[in-house]
Amino acid sequence: MRETAEKKTILASSNNGESQALDLEDFSLYNNRELSLLDFQYRVFEEAQDEDNPLLERLKFLSIVGSNLDEFYMVRVGGLKKQVASGVTDLSIDGRTPAEQLLAVRTEAQRLMQTAHEYLFTTLIPELAASGIRILDYSELTARQKEEATWKYEQTIFPVLTPLAVDPSHPFPHISNLSLNLAVLVRDELGGERFARVKVPRPLSRLMPVISEPLKIKVNSSTRRVYSFVWVEQVIAANLQSLFPGMKIEAVHPFRITRNADLTIQEQEADDLLETMEQGVRQRRLGSVLRLTVNPDMPEQVRSILIENMATDENDVVIVNGPLGLASLMEPISEIDRFDLKYQPFVPFTSLRLKSETRDGDFFTVVRAQNHLVHHPYDSFSPVIEFLEAASTDPSVLAIKMTLYRVGSRSPIVRALMKARENGKQVAVLVEVKARFDEASNIGWARALEREGVHVIYGVIGLKTHTKVALVIRNEGGHIRRYVHLSTGNYNSVTAHIYEDLGFFTIDPKIGEDASDLFNFLTGYSEKRNYSKLVVAPINLRKRFTELVRREIDHCKAGRESHLILKTNALVDGKIIRLLYEASQAGVKIDLLVRGICCLKPGISGVSENINVISVVGRFLEHSRIYYFTNGGNEEIYLGSADLMPRNLNRRVELLFPIQDEEYVRYLRDVVLESYLRDTVKARYLDVDGVYSRRDGSGERLAVQEELLRVRAGWVEEEQQHPWELF
Repeated sequence: MRETAEKKTILASSNNGESQALDLEDFSLYNNRELSLLDFQYRVFEEAQDEDNPLLERLKFLSIVGSNLDEFYMVRVGGLKKQVASGVTDLSIDGRTPAEQLLAVRTEAQRLMQTAHEYLFTTLIPELAASGIRILDYSELTARQKEEATWKYEQTIFPVLTPLAVDPSHPFPHISNLSLNLAVLVRDELGGERFARVKVPRPLSRLMPVISEPLKIKVNSSTRRVYSFVWVEQVIAANLQSLFPGMKIEAVHPFRITRNADLTIQEQEADDLLETMEQGVRQRRLGSVLRLTVNPDMPEQVRSILIENMATDENDVVIVNGPLGLASLMEPISEIDRFDLKYQPFVPFTSLRLKSETRDGDFFTVVRAQNHLVHHPYDSFSPVIEFLEAASTDPSVLAIKMTLYRVGSRSPIVRALMKARENGKQVAVLVEVKARFDEASNIGWARALEREGVHVIYGVIGLKTHTKVALVIRNEGGHIRRYVHLSTGNYNSVTAHIYEDLGFFTIDPKIGEDASDLFNFLTGYSEKRNYSKLVVAPINLRKRFTELVRREIDHCKAGRESHLILKTNALVDGKIIRLLYEASQAGVKIDLLVRGICCLKPGISGVSENINVISVVGRFLEHSRIYYFTNGGNEEIYLGSADLMPRNLNRRVELLFPIQDEEYVRYLRDVVLESYLRDTVKARYLDVDGVYSRRDGSGERLAVQEELLRVRAGWVEEEQQHPWELF
């Protein structure tokens, strides 16, 4: 829905030198949100096509495209279909109705799916075969391999298969979301044709390993193991007679569906939010079908059966060649022991200041000595875990308060919180049970924490709590001190190895007081509107961000230094975009590092010619938010959890926190942001027509993620040579 706002205009010079008014709400000044998100998926697909990436990593990027498109359909397409069905005609920021957007995104998403599948089978699979990793069709197996596949089928697959007939006494079965299925046509002894469905069980790996012949190959003068795989659904299809004895198998056709997974929770009417969310997660499996993926050889008769029984239509049918579902390739990739075809591994850096074996005293002594900035995955996540483990056992710690958004399975963070409660600490945790696609996991953690006696809060009514903060309260000789960890990313020890994020440890009294006030807002009743250092959504973040940009405009008009560098995952908010247009028109230089969706158009004469938009897609998922303001030479940097989207500014609890230590300001400005702006390898530049392209690579070759790894290698060497200089 397009935001309502006051109509704004600016003055711009026309070709004849005369000033003319430009309406900043003109639809032509904006990119469509949904199409911009699909543009991001194309940039991920480019990484799958980039031969500079190791071969198995390219296959991983292709599986990410598949997973991202699954989520795009479940959430974005599902939301648009709901709007169309409800008769919503509100226009998007670029002037499209929901029906127009639905038509456009269906076309683009289907084109990307088809292109990605084609690339897998025409390019990646042959390249993998040449490197000793063979992904075979069942028809390509040797007699020995077929014998092995049949044995594995009989031992591990056949017992868990359940054929479901469809006839007057057997209603059409429920088809679960993202499931891979076989539509089977059989004929009985009397010649009657029957339809049945066989689901490919989820626990099965998508690619079944089979013996390789020959067993080894030469790669770069060294002997490497050869891997051979066959698609598991093809093995099932080849052995279907065991499921339908006495019947003739006429045809087998795979299909895959995607359901609407967008939950709508009426929190005001929910007596128990946790129970309401549990019911919502269960109902998600019954969401309407948004996409039916099939092969081109599926006959019209079978397709009609599926369309009719799943209450969908031809517009939702996507036809692709070859096996269906790219997302399921992720697991087999991780199990292939071919490091020559993967990124070179690295050990995340931990400063001697933070290493347990070298620091002077406990973790709290280290944080009291100075603030600490950590940059994941280049820096290890272990100090975050050690911080909470230390708090769980330290006799001087009185309480721990924390927000959890996505923590993953077997979380050391949650274990530390449970241990703290066992040791008599007061522990209060806000577990955001509305974290999309992590609802079930978070509900499980909430229940487990409650059983240990932890005070668990499930969120604030009407708001999703997206901020990441941990507060440890310690009694130090009769004096209470607050230790705070703030982060741009989740408390997830697994994704911390692949997500780029920033964390900050501090005992700053004002930040500590603000953190206490924030938790009072989250766990109790508080109308506090003023915070000393933290900027909190939806309380004052939009207002403060607007003030910071307008201050930059004032500096520019007064002839002082003015420069904005904003690193965010998405730029969607119409009011913020119009504010940036005003800043550009005033002459402020603006560099936007926007990983994904960007509704702003750079390079429009008289509107955004001072704005550059860069998207970096590489080995690590760019996830941190960094907001830099030159401020006439008295620069300010904020880090935080909030993207520049209406949901983050209006409907979520978010946090921005300032970085004021000169050492870390220089690192963020001169090393991090400067490297992003100089990237000539992984950076794509958005033009006025909405097209992303890479910079001419004829000059300096610099990839920001490689550069930051190189910087860490230099730090390791420096510490080894001069360890005493750190203390």
